[in-house]
Amino acid sequence: MLTKNIIKIAVLSITLLPWAAGAQKKDPNLTLWYNKPAKQWEEHIPLGNGKLGLMPDGGIQQENITLNDITLWSGAPQDANNYEANKYLDDIRNLLLAGKNEVAQDLINKHFICTGPGSGGPQWGCFQTMGDLLIDYNLDNKTPVTNYRRQLDLQSAVATTTFQIGDTHYTREYFTSFNTDAGFIRLKANKSKKININVKLTRAEKAIQKIDNNQLIMLGQLENGIDGRGMQFITRVTANAKGGKVNYNDNSIQVKDADEVILYITTDTDYKNNPFLVRSNKLINTAKNSKWDSELAQHKTNFGKLFNRLSLRFGTFNQENTPTDQRLVNYQSQPQQDPGLSALFFQYGRYLSISSTRLGLLPPNLQGLWANQIQTPWNGDYHLDVNVQMNHWHLGAANLSELELPLADLVDGLLENGAKTAKAYYNAPGWVAHVITNIWGYTEPGEAASWGIANAGSGWLCNNLWSHYAYTEDVEYLKRIYPILRGAAQFYNASLMVHPTKNWLVTGPSVSPENAFYLPNGQHANVCMGPTIDNQITNELFRNVIHAHEVLQLNDPFVDTLRARLPQLPPVAQVAQDGRIMEWLEEYGETDPEHRHISHLYGLYPADQITVNGTPEWAEAAKKTLEVRGDDGPSWAIAYKMIYWAKLKDSERAYKLFRQLLVPRTDTHINYGAGGGSYGNMLTAGPPFQIDGNFGGATAIAEMLVQNNPDHIELLPALPKDWSKEGEVKGLRAKGNITIDMSWKDGIVTHLKLYNKDRKTVKVLYNGSMKNVKSDI
Repeated sequence: MLTKNIIKIAVLSITLLPWAAGAQKKDPNLTLWYNKPAKQWEEHIPLGNGKLGLMPDGGIQQENITLNDITLWSGAPQDANNYEANKYLDDIRNLLLAGKNEVAQDLINKHFICTGPGSGGPQWGCFQTMGDLLIDYNLDNKTPVTNYRRQLDLQSAVATTTFQIGDTHYTREYFTSFNTDAGFIRLKANKSKKININVKLTRAEKAIQKIDNNQLIMLGQLENGIDGRGMQFITRVTANAKGGKVNYNDNSIQVKDADEVILYITTDTDYKNNPFLVRSNKLINTAKNSKWDSELAQHKTNFGKLFNRLSLRFGTFNQENTPTDQRLVNYQSQPQQDPGLSALFFQYGRYLSISSTRLGLLPPNLQGLWANQIQTPWNGDYHLDVNVQMNHWHLGAANLSELELPLADLVDGLLENGAKTAKAYYNAPGWVAHVITNIWGYTEPGEAASWGIANAGSGWLCNNLWSHYAYTEDVEYLKRIYPILRGAAQFYNASLMVHPTKNWLVTGPSVSPENAFYLPNGQHANVCMGPTIDNQITNELFRNVIHAHEVLQLNDPFVDTLRARLPQLPPVAQVAQDGRIMEWLEEYGETDPEHRHISHLYGLYPADQITVNGTPEWAEAAKKTLEVRGDDGPSWAIAYKMIYWAKLKDSERAYKLFRQLLVPRTDTHINYGAGGGSYGNMLTAGPPFQIDGNFGGATAIAEMLVQNNPDHIELLPALPKDWSKEGEVKGLRAKGNITIDMSWKDGIVTHLKLYNKDRKTVKVLYNGSMKNVKSDI
């Protein structure tokens, strides 16, 4: 895997400042807390160590703790390429050239999509919940419960539940260790013999429970769509008690009259032939033999090496006595009273990234690491038309660049099948991925032309790979991704077609992700030539390959071809008669003017092709585009619009969208339109739960504080009034391997310190003027 070669390099490329090396000063704002148990799964507290996930609900008499493992997927590798598809490519293109898009779309549906059921089939698979850990507490149910509190401390990645029944105080502590790869739960009371519990494991299907060697075990095997013998998995639970007695029988653990109990949980799968039975048993024995205090201390230390790199504060925190779910409610009417909620949301995004991925494993999927269903929404997969990319946009600025490397591994795993797909459909060299993928390396078109033929996925992924280099300037990493970038560029270069009237080189067939338009004959279609996003991605990819070639001082003749191609590509933006950026090469009317995707503004973000200062006409057209699109949508779309307005330096509009992202939601239906927001546990709601809204919102906050430009960094480019009174950030990153500490008052930077291992002198725009700032080590 790519990660194995670059872990050390990636870690060394991050500038760790002295104050970030150990524990930070306790920040009372960095706690999510509640005064009642969760009423729905979307209120559970998420814990994770990049592989194992726990989500306790804080129930009093019975507690449900959702279990997850990032590697648990149904399905299996498949070859769904239609190797006859390229025979129809010329016919499809000729129909597009003739303006018969709807006929071309019908032909694609017959001959140019994947074979089989695609993402709807059992072989494609889905990310699944591991199951649930159920604890019956057998507490006094006649005496009222008082002083209830459950919380998540972001600085330590530890959750607690405390309450009182009569004069007995109960405490529960939970963490997924960043030391031993296991979950730890400690149950205790201030009086002896008060812990009496019954522990079970459950799963809706394909699992059995048993007791073996003083362990509660749940074993199973998922469907693979071939012979039913898919991924195997295991969960193990065991216990230590002080006082009392522990019994293992009837597929449960029973503890009676204990003063304290510690539960140990491991999960594992045979993903990539992992010896899951041996490994999980070794881990649970290691966990059971550990000392709670030392394990917890090492967990906090290891987690803190990532989390403590950055601190952020807006104003003075004054919400100690307000539960987090109530803060969300209050924020809608009085945001100025709680600027700290913005900092909490940003740091929560960092926490969720650290908790949902790790080097050598998988990147966060649509639900990060956490799911409570067998059939997760949209398969809990990796959508390549914004969602998996958005999951990683904040990582560079958030001082977590190495967490981008699991995505690089995933992309590396697409190359072999992506080359088959490029040849099968386009008779092209290189590799391509379309709009969806999974852990099995799927690159084929989806099962419908309307969305599945988008071929920008591979180019968009290359933007994420490039971003890691842009932030770290890690040349060894660049050497390793150069073949990936080059292969993607090979595909686009070979598959471009000539537009009949404009003589530009454009993609085709393709779509602007998931959107449709009206043809002059009144019919609507999705399939077209050269949607704007494709033109922007192709231009950016070619330029990045050329740049990488220069940095690496290579002698690759293919780069000369790319240089010659650039002038033949369409402009990255065209302005329509109504003043908006055109989504397609023709001025088609949208079937849904408020569509959730705004893909034709890719050039505004994540690319830097449209800027307020560099291309003011396009920036103004981008504003008009966003006005028509509206502010509502699923949470990820709201977050994307927030990013766009930040890039356009409209601080208050971006801030308005942030408030909209935090609108309290409880519904969980599948939503494609308006109605996004956040659940009580601050996970973002599409609905249902999709983690990209959390990560996109964190990206937008970073862009409001610092923006990268080709020749300078700009500080506080979109700082809203509610954040401007007073604040500070330490450890925020900029491209060029720059780390930033700054403070401000009344919107004016009052302290600035830059760090870079080479002590670069950096051009920085702040307080209305450009300055050359010397970096420290």
